[in-house]
Amino acid sequence: MAVPSVPARRAADRSRPAQNLRLDVPADRDDEITRLGHTLNRMLDRLEASAVRERRFVADASHELRTPLSLLRAEVDVALHRPRSAEELNQTLRSVDAEVQRLIGLSNALLDLEELGSTDHLTRAPVRLPDLIETAVAPHLRGAERSGRALTTDTADTTVDVDTRWLIPAIGNLVGNALRHGRGAVRLTATVEEGRLRLCVGDEGPGFPPEFLPRAFDRFARAEASRTSGGSGLGLAFVQAVATAHGGEARAENAGGGATVTLEMPCRSVP
Repeated sequence: MAVPSVPARRAADRSRPAQNLRLDVPADRDDEITRLGHTLNRMLDRLEASAVRERRFVADASHELRTPLSLLRAEVDVALHRPRSAEELNQTLRSVDAEVQRLIGLSNALLDLEELGSTDHLTRAPVRLPDLIETAVAPHLRGAERSGRALTTDTADTTVDVDTRWLIPAIGNLVGNALRHGRGAVRLTATVEEGRLRLCVGDEGPGFPPEFLPRAFDRFARAEASRTSGGSGLGLAFVQAVATAHGGEARAENAGGGATVTLEMPCRSVP
């Protein structure tokens, strides 16, 4: 019976679940076997990254789903174990519906983050920047009007090459956060300079606590209740994931008496 070669045995060993295992590929050679080794190492990189994302997804979901599921179980148990009036049952159903909506929103946010993290490329297409901003802001105009808040935009008249599927909800997320957690007027500016798209959303509220800023884009990071009530703690993490997928970055800061979040990314301006 043939005995497997050393490289074959090493490759077989590395097929078992493990971290940080790679084939020892010579750096000073360029032949078919060496190229195959580099290909296998890249495959191992992708498998390890996928495993890390899967573990993080399971951990995040387990951590955040525990509380709403426990509340749902408690509400149902109380409803089942003692007589309740029609009004009390109605209140229970409304409470259950609110928790179900929270679970749906949380699940969708986690799935979006997972999809963004596992996407090798975006589907970019030319879009007029004013149209992009208008689409992202439109769902929030009525809410701003009802609360007596000014919502203004200042957008460069140009066409950009981006993935609108992800960028529109990221912008909408920033506007919604500013309206929900900030105060005063909300202003969105969108510019393209030296091949970079820069989107800034600012409000006139108290700003972020200084100790929160270094972890603002961490999953489930929350500032004080006044800026995070009703949120999942995934909104800014999603914004950062969209920026990263586009090869850019996101940052949060306190400027001009309020909170400002900036999303910046390389972007080819299309004539």
